[in-house]
Amino acid sequence: MIKQVLIAFFALASLQGLAQEKPNVVVFFIDDLGWADVGYQNQDFQTPNIDQLKKEGVNFDRAYVATPTCSPSRASILTGKEAIRLQMPRHITEEDKFGRNTEKYNYWKNDPVQMPSINWLPLEEVTYAERLKDLGYYNMFIGKWHLGHEAYHPTHQGFDEQYGTSNFGHPKSYYQPFFQVNNPLKEISDDQYLTDVLTDKAEDFIKNYDKKQPFSLNVWHYGVHGPHVGRKDLIDQYKAKGWEDRYAEYGAMVTAMDESLGRIRKALEEKGIADNTVILFTSDQGGYFTNFPLRGKKNGGNTLGEGGARVPFVLYYPGVTKANTTCQVPIQTIDVYPTLVEIASGKQCTDEQIQGKSLIPLLKGEKFEDRDLFFFRSYEDQYCSVISGDWKLIKYHSGLLQLYNVKEDMGEVNNLIFVKTAIAKKMAKKLSDWEQEAVPSKESYDCK
Repeated sequence: MIKQVLIAFFALASLQGLAQEKPNVVVFFIDDLGWADVGYQNQDFQTPNIDQLKKEGVNFDRAYVATPTCSPSRASILTGKEAIRLQMPRHITEEDKFGRNTEKYNYWKNDPVQMPSINWLPLEEVTYAERLKDLGYYNMFIGKWHLGHEAYHPTHQGFDEQYGTSNFGHPKSYYQPFFQVNNPLKEISDDQYLTDVLTDKAEDFIKNYDKKQPFSLNVWHYGVHGPHVGRKDLIDQYKAKGWEDRYAEYGAMVTAMDESLGRIRKALEEKGIADNTVILFTSDQGGYFTNFPLRGKKNGGNTLGEGGARVPFVLYYPGVTKANTTCQVPIQTIDVYPTLVEIASGKQCTDEQIQGKSLIPLLKGEKFEDRDLFFFRSYEDQYCSVISGDWKLIKYHSGLLQLYNVKEDMGEVNNLIFVKTAIAKKMAKKLSDWEQEAVPSKESYDCK
């Protein structure tokens, strides 16, 4: 009898120990996938794996990117900071054919204020990979970086390994040659699709992972960024819907990316670790094509519109998230950093340099203090905005102001700037105060 009690005791202790193990983390980050480019928003897209993840996790329906464009979005998700504070209001450009830069800043000819934008993520910035590493994690990075050339690659920013990482913001094609020069995947055969190649590596990492420490697997796809080259076997299913060629190519890209998520989840299941792995799925900015019913997109002068700044965002945390939950609290991808730190440490993130907030309270249905969300980019007349609850104010260099209630008017059709004047004045003051505090002064730039 005593022996049976002891066996039961140690079995329970073992189960409790397993329950307290730090979970693995998968960050699945897509390039240019619009809020409306997933099946649960638009049934014309075939994304059963994303749809299933949404059914199992929490869908943050109002998730945004503080600077919705390639490099700044990556800097923000990594550091938990608004990218403008890093002197990065635009994407990194390539100074030479190898994708490298000697100049610290780049300029944009159509930027009316000619603001400098830094050409790499400074090594002194703290990334979530570095924080997870301190907490005992092994960090694997796969795919698109776009935060600087070799000296600033992932393995210099807290990641233990990297694969398929180039100096470029997008591939030449999704079939070989993926990149004209400096091709990190030159050994891959001509018939292989880039999205699948990166997924193969992710599967291999999971299958052969034999370390005792937990891991973070960061799959940052080049897709669905242009050039829009769909996987050959998937294009016809979209043409059968009556889609024109370029849209069918794009639809095929989306479905290939969805299959990637499904394959990674299957690998986790087969490894027996799916129930102890957090999956975070999101995108770096709004889609290239229409984002209906939202207005705005990746480019075209209204990227701070809902269609440009709002992205899919699903978080699945086994044992914590309540299945098929939708959260309408506005969040930003700067919140990923403190969320991952809290998941990894089991403690509230107290890092003082970040602007992000942990999403764990929202996952648990607990109180989440209201806050304002700020946005900034430097390409054109439209340049900054603020979201405060249901209200959104957009500001232009030319003096134009737009005010929308995005809860009642998600398509941003009715500009209420001259109707809700008290709200407009209050939000304009908030935005102006934030600009003075957050936007670097000319003196702060280390320009030659």
